[in-house]
Amino acid sequence: MAKKPAKAPTPIASVQSVPVSSIKANPSNPRVLRDEKFLKLKKSIEDFPDMLNYRALVCVTDTDGKYMVLGGNMRLRALQDLGIKDAPVMLADHWTEEQRREFIIKDNVGFGEWDWDMLGNEWDGERLNEWGVPIFAPSDHPDPDDFFKDRDKDKPDPDKHSIVLNYTEDEHAKVVARFGELGGTREQVVFKLLGLG
Repeated sequence: MAKKPAKAPTPIASVQSVPVSSIKANPSNPRVLRDEKFLKLKKSIEDFPDMLNYRALVCVTDTDGKYMVLGGNMRLRALQDLGIKDAPVMLADHWTEEQRREFIIKDNVGFGEWDWDMLGNEWDGERLNEWGVPIFAPSDHPDPDDFFKDRDKDKPDPDKHSIVLNYTEDEHAKVVARFGELGGTREQVVFKLLGLG
């Protein structure tokens, strides 16, 4: 049986600039940024405000005439905190209630994964952290015990060398925390700590 082709999207909505005071947060928004991540969002808007013109808030006109955010609640909060008066908005008034709910979730789901090796080797770790990308994946937080072991034990590289460290549990926790603060690939972190990078 032939696969049914996907429906074409509706024509692209235009972006309009509206007063931030006419926009309200969605009380059913299930996604939040707390503390440090929210501060990074605010800083990214301050440093690169034009970015918002290419990532407009997605809103619907609510019964009170205000624009309610479906996508961009944290950006709205950042704009309010920064005292910015106008924001780019795309209206999705034609969506059904079910489509609106679906968008809220799908807009916040990360379908892809970071290529951590590429980020570590081709991007500056400090800049990535500034932009809100922790260089270590949460589930891949570095274990300092592994930092100096050959990565491929079955095929040792004669040009690579290993160092083994022994330390207490308290020292281990401090080392893990410090490595996370510095960011970067394992090698970059070691070089930073040694003053070589």
